[in-house]
Amino acid sequence: MSEVTLTVKGMTCGECVQKVEKALAGSRGVERAMADLETGHVKVEYEEDLVGNNQIKKTIEQTGYEVE
Repeated sequence: MSEVTLTVKGMTCGECVQKVEKALAGSRGVERAMADLETGHVKVEYEEDLVGNNQIKKTIEQTGYEVE
């Protein structure tokens, strides 16, 4: 199991947080995603043999947010 913390720009409310978490939770290989509105970070626990950082970033971007 691997873990990555990413900075997500554009999350402005609780609904944004839920949208990001839901998109990631529905991704193959992602075990858990926890977004924090105050810090603008999302912590993702994932199986590295099923999904990588680039796919995680792409999933967030597809929900309409920018990843730094």
